[in-house]
Amino acid sequence: MERQDVEFTAADGVTLRGWLFIPDGAGPHPAITMAHGFAGVKEHGLTRFAELFAGAGFVVLVHDHRSFGASDGMPRGDVDPWTQVADWRRAISFLESHPSVDPTRIGLWGTSYAGGHAIVLGATDRRLRAVVAQVPTISGYQQSLRRVAPEHVAALEAAFIDDERRQFRGEPPAVQAVVGADPAVPAAYRSAEAISFYTQPVPDGVWDNTMTVRSSRAARMYEPGTWIARVSPTPLLMIVGLRDTVTMTDLELHAYEQALEPKKLVTVDGGHFAAYLDQFPKAGGAARDWFTEHLA
Repeated sequence: MERQDVEFTAADGVTLRGWLFIPDGAGPHPAITMAHGFAGVKEHGLTRFAELFAGAGFVVLVHDHRSFGASDGMPRGDVDPWTQVADWRRAISFLESHPSVDPTRIGLWGTSYAGGHAIVLGATDRRLRAVVAQVPTISGYQQSLRRVAPEHVAALEAAFIDDERRQFRGEPPAVQAVVGADPAVPAAYRSAEAISFYTQPVPDGVWDNTMTVRSSRAARMYEPGTWIARVSPTPLLMIVGLRDTVTMTDLELHAYEQALEPKKLVTVDGGHFAAYLDQFPKAGGAARDWFTEHLA
C-alpha cells in the first residue's frame, strides 16, 4: 500500500491534514474515513487500524481534528465536538472527490469521543454506507457524573465560569492538562491506563499534554447517544470494552439496545484502551469484516 500526506479545507477555511492509505491494485476502491478520540492525534494507535483496513482493499483517510497534530486551528488543544463533526463531513467530501475512491462505498470508523461522532454522522450523513463506533462516547453528562467526584464539581463549575469571564475580557481560553496523576493539577484523565495511552511515544512536536478548559465543558454537554436510533438503515457496528470506565460499558450497551437494525455488537475483554492494545486483533478484525461485508 501507499501512504500519502494529504490536506483539505474545512468550511471556515481551516486546513485539516492527515494520511491517505491507498491499497495496491486498480481502483476505484471502497473507502473508510477515520479520526482520533478526545484531545489525541492520529499517531495515538490509529496507524495499525488504517493499515489493516488498507490491506483489506480500502482507501483509508485518517485526519487530525483541527487544533491537534498536523491540522491547523486555534487555539491549540481546543475540542469542540460539533466543529469536529462538521469538519469530518469535509473529510467524507474529500474522499468522494478522490480518483482512487468509489464515492458510493464510503464507511466511517470512530473511536472514543470520535466514536460518538461516528454515531452522529451515521445518523445525519447518508453518504455513509457503514459505520463503526469503537468504545464510543454516549453521554458526556453521565460520564462526568461518574468520573468527577461530587466534592470536585463546584470547583470545576467555577473554573468554567472563570474561563468564560476571561474570554469575555478578550483573554485566551484557559488551559489544563489532558492527563496527569497529581490531584493538585487539573487534568481530564487520571487513570494509569489513560496516562500510559496519551503519553505513548510519538514524534516530537506531534502532541502536547494541553487542552482548553472549555473543552471539558463542551464534553459535559455532548450527548451523541441521543442520535443512535437514527443511524438505521446505515449498518452500525459497536465495539465495547467490558470494563470501560471512560465511556462506560453500561451506557454503551444500553445505547446499543436503542439502535435499530442492521446492527452488530462486539465486546472485547478489558477497559477503554484494550481495543488499541491486546484486544486489537479482535476489535480491528471485527471492523475490517464489517466494512468488507457492507462496502466491498
